[in-house]
Amino acid sequence: MSKSRQYIRQNKSKLRRRRVFTWILLPILLLGFGLTSYGIFLYNKAESVMGDSYKPLDRDTSRVAAADTKVENTSILIIGVDDSATRGFNNSSRSDALMVATFNEKANSIKLLSIPRDSYVYVPKLGYKDKITHAHAHGGPATTIETVEGLLDIPIDFYVKVNFNAFIDIVDALGGIEVEVPYTFSEQNSKDEANAITLEEGLQQLDGEEALALARTRKLDSDIERGKRQQEILKSIISKSISASSFTKYANVIEAVGANMETDLSFNQMKSFFNYATAGTSLDIENLNLKGQDLWIPNSKGNRIYYYEIDEPNLIEIKSTLKAHLELGTSSYGQNEDDHDEIIEQAHGQ
Repeated sequence: MSKSRQYIRQNKSKLRRRRVFTWILLPILLLGFGLTSYGIFLYNKAESVMGDSYKPLDRDTSRVAAADTKVENTSILIIGVDDSATRGFNNSSRSDALMVATFNEKANSIKLLSIPRDSYVYVPKLGYKDKITHAHAHGGPATTIETVEGLLDIPIDFYVKVNFNAFIDIVDALGGIEVEVPYTFSEQNSKDEANAITLEEGLQQLDGEEALALARTRKLDSDIERGKRQQEILKSIISKSISASSFTKYANVIEAVGANMETDLSFNQMKSFFNYATAGTSLDIENLNLKGQDLWIPNSKGNRIYYYEIDEPNLIEIKSTLKAHLELGTSSYGQNEDDHDEIIEQAHGQ
């Protein structure tokens, strides 16, 4: 081969490599750089916004003090409050949705328990049984946590409290969610305008207002069925949040959450839970529900008030399931009605 032909062949080879770099590798590198830059932007934004949402409570957190970067076996109480700009963001608002999520890192699983808002339970701060929704109205997240710990006999390690605006903004920031609507119905919107939202039966793509209407309605069924819908909506939000298509929407999600959320999760702890959810596709989420029946009790004025009476055998089963999932022993947590009665009896005996 002549030197000239060899020179030409080498130049062509260099040119091909240059084209490969220009048309294939360079865009990949630029995309990678862009994603890295966006990731840094999101990280800094989240750290700043979530810092404003950090509202630790004055309570014992020694059980999870070292769990700053690990999920391990922990529990979170999710409190959806019956509040919005229309309702003035009143601190004495009731909880409209209560869910307990327990995490077991080794099993790569989550147990998600919905607690009906009208459940007739012992509220330690009041010293008597009442609707669990009233616990938040009488003491916010701290009283709600205390009540749930007494009911389920497990420790609540963290809480997350969100209002109507957060729910709507998160769903909208994700571009909507896909949920099965069980029946056709009309419901008020977040501004309390009657029958402003109408949804048809079947699998639907819902925006924030529509998802809130589905989460709130209970005209045609019960508190239990509403709790199941709320669980499915939450699972849809989680699924959409961790999908690749939502990556460019995270900034809006962060803004939506930060402006309308309170939690005692540190930023590092929130990252660990997000990493736990996105680590793989085999995450097992099991829905749990409290069985029970309707209960009507007359008040001091003689009016009959509706409560949801939890089935005791089923409650014992749920307690056992959650304790096993958290790998707890036989220790008792929180103050229940029996503890209160024992204290009263001791006081009367002295």
